[in-house]
Amino acid sequence: MNAIAPGTPGWVDLGSPDLEASKRFYTELFGWTAHVTPDPAAGGYTIFQKGDQPVAGAGPLFSEDQPPAWSTYVITDDADAAATRVDSAGGKVVMAPMDVMDAGRMAVFLDQAGAAISVWQPGTMPGAGVFNEPGTLCWNELTTRDPDGSKAFYGAVFGWGAEDNEYGPVTYTLWKLGDKLIGGMMPMVGDMWPADLPPHWMIYFAVEDCDASAARVTELGGVVSVAPTDIPTGRFAVVADPQGAFFSIMKMNPM
Repeated sequence: MNAIAPGTPGWVDLGSPDLEASKRFYTELFGWTAHVTPDPAAGGYTIFQKGDQPVAGAGPLFSEDQPPAWSTYVITDDADAAATRVDSAGGKVVMAPMDVMDAGRMAVFLDQAGAAISVWQPGTMPGAGVFNEPGTLCWNELTTRDPDGSKAFYGAVFGWGAEDNEYGPVTYTLWKLGDKLIGGMMPMVGDMWPADLPPHWMIYFAVEDCDASAARVTELGGVVSVAPTDIPTGRFAVVADPQGAFFSIMKMNPM
């Protein structure tokens, strides 16, 4: 397994109120296998694998008022230093850096606009082992009402550069680490964004057939929020699992 460069989104996990139901849904949808961490201190934390490679995780919610959600983790070589930069850049440390047994060290932050983002300092667990294949993470996208503030925040915290691209009336931003594309940013402008929808990070899983996978989501008790739609990079849909955690699926165009 190759090491993931610090500053790169390299892991995602799900906070679920019903881990057993979540395991059934995602193993059926993506063909993953679910591997529960045997240590009781892990609270049933589950590693999803594609073949023999880890691709995502799932664990219980931290509190009853926490909504089910997928979280993006940026790989770091120093979670404590990242927390200091978050404070300095106008963000908020929600969960201070903490060790997760010998797997690694994590922290959870809010950016300057309130979008949640986490970091992972690898120990024995380096992050996902495969990307951009069907059933694996293929994109991470910040959706925010403060793109300019986000450019300053993520540049200061992770050293990201920002490349703007015009798509009609929308300016879509590509996040770059050096010359490598690592994610995107969509501004929340227009009537399609409800006023009460908070800024957030959206994760995308690659699929072989977006329409078939969206139909399968419905069959398994989930919801299709944005029907399969063509965009320059492929065909995507926004969906939610039966517990209400949103994510996206995408059939990527050939590179």
